[in-house]
Amino acid sequence: MSPTFAQAIAAPFAWKGAPAKSRAGASILPPFDYAKADDRELAARAAQGGEPAFRELLARYERPVFSLVYRMVRDRTLAEDLAQEAFIRAFNAIGSYDPSYRFSNWIFKIAHNHTIDHIRRRKLDTVSIDGSPNATSPGEEQRTTLVLASSEESPAAYVEHKELGGQIERAIGELRPEYRSVILLRHVEGYAYEEIAHVMEIPLGTVKTYLHRARAELKERLADVAI
Repeated sequence: MSPTFAQAIAAPFAWKGAPAKSRAGASILPPFDYAKADDRELAARAAQGGEPAFRELLARYERPVFSLVYRMVRDRTLAEDLAQEAFIRAFNAIGSYDPSYRFSNWIFKIAHNHTIDHIRRRKLDTVSIDGSPNATSPGEEQRTTLVLASSEESPAAYVEHKELGGQIERAIGELRPEYRSVILLRHVEGYAYEEIAHVMEIPLGTVKTYLHRARAELKERLADVAI
């Protein structure tokens, strides 16, 4: 991700968290290690206006959030815009974060809802199975890829799996947004049913229903494809 992404998100918070000058003779506490801090503690400090805590959370989650959004819209520029907007929304509302839930679930929920709203408005119907064509590093490409075969496969098998990936991609892209989301969260992000329910703000039973229906639709659409 480009430096401007983090800079753009951090800009509204630049005034926060300026350390007060120590008075003469006052004891100086050892510096807080943000890199080793728990997400919940960082969120609490960010809610109090701590810019370093905010930046650490951004460093931890900007790529996972971008990866999820990119898989849903398959447009790098749009994904960056939506992820940036999601982070701004999250940190404007960080005081409402409930530490009884994982911070990753909370930020994913905001990003997911924001992206779904955009998809519904624009009626986008694409999702990434293959890595981003605009990936700037092998790591970024891997994060935006659904693995369909071994890296040791033959050239013929590679071509076959690329074709298969395209068919699966189109089939997932034709699913309604809610079904697409549960498929991505379950089979790409590896979320448990309970976590999906939290991210999508739906009952656990609805998650299972959506997954069942999504898999049934995919099976029907891919009836002639050997997976």
